[in-house]
Amino acid sequence: MNGTNGTNYTFGGEDWIGTLETQDIGIWIDSALLLTFGGIPWQVYFQRVLSSKTAFRAQVLSWVAAAGCILMALPAVLIGAIAKNADWNNTQYAQDGRPFPIPKDDQKLILPFVLQYLCPDVVSFIGLGAISAAVMSSADSSVLSASAMFARNVYKLVFRQKASEREILWVMRVAIFGVGAMATVMGITITSIYGLWALCSDFVYVILFPQLICVVYVKWSNTYGSLAAYIVGLFFRLGGGEPLIRLDPFIYYPYWDAEEKVQRFPFRTLSMILCLLTLLGVSALSNKLFLDGILPKHFDVFQKIVNIPEEAVALKDGDLNGEMTVLKSKNANGNINPALKFSKDDLLEGQEIVEPLKPNSDTATVENDFTAKPGEN
Repeated sequence: MNGTNGTNYTFGGEDWIGTLETQDIGIWIDSALLLTFGGIPWQVYFQRVLSSKTAFRAQVLSWVAAAGCILMALPAVLIGAIAKNADWNNTQYAQDGRPFPIPKDDQKLILPFVLQYLCPDVVSFIGLGAISAAVMSSADSSVLSASAMFARNVYKLVFRQKASEREILWVMRVAIFGVGAMATVMGITITSIYGLWALCSDFVYVILFPQLICVVYVKWSNTYGSLAAYIVGLFFRLGGGEPLIRLDPFIYYPYWDAEEKVQRFPFRTLSMILCLLTLLGVSALSNKLFLDGILPKHFDVFQKIVNIPEEAVALKDGDLNGEMTVLKSKNANGNINPALKFSKDDLLEGQEIVEPLKPNSDTATVENDFTAKPGEN
């Protein structure tokens, strides 16, 4: 008990287990699906998957990452349990006259509160510094990643296909300033960083998850379906409103709570399904129209179905001048080891081969015309 006002500054343990209201089932289902599938199409995840040498390693990496997410959630649970059972009467928190119980708007600050008021000064200093370093590391990597994706995937592929590496580098530098400025404005105007992160996962789930499914499993999907799906998914998602960015809903889904202004229907999942169906439908329709000659070839403005550039066809189906495109045991990190390749000049100069070439081996068969004795030209 506090000596001045008799207030107990301990949370108590009678409300450890919360309640699930029947009217909120739709919200919980929507959030569960969002957290499950919305975390898949993140670039930071696919960077690791695509860098794996084999599909098996990528699968193992994914399973280990899933277990790691559970393990990394334990410290947050323990910190919350410590804060709930701490005797805040004997801390500087109570002496500073802060409101208690901790207001709902300040509950997101439980981690810094625990470090500041329940730990020694040395631990507080190191802990808060580590948190700041982690935040800055994530921030600069996100800015660099967004800028690089804009320079490569938007500027070069859409506007300047023949742009040089130097030009792309300067575009990336300008994009870093642009992305940093937008991030600064968002950080000043938006009150919850966690909410902003959840909102990013929200849009990834609604818009990018259907795109990922079709890119991996639906080979006949195309750019027209992708663009239409992007528009449809974004429209129905924004139609449900978003309090974090002060966007009022203009689509009132079933079970709309006008009093609390809450969408109780799982509209995010509905938007994702509509996005997926649009991608499949528009892709099938556009393929039918172009491949059957119903629409002229020049209407294929994205050059993805019938109006495909010659260089794209060459890269897809043409001969790559004998370059190896499949990794074998003699390749190191995707690059052919020059010491394992024999050219015609090497044989003409009389260099000996340690092991005779066998038919159907990885290296090319040496013709008899190329076998010359030392000194012969």
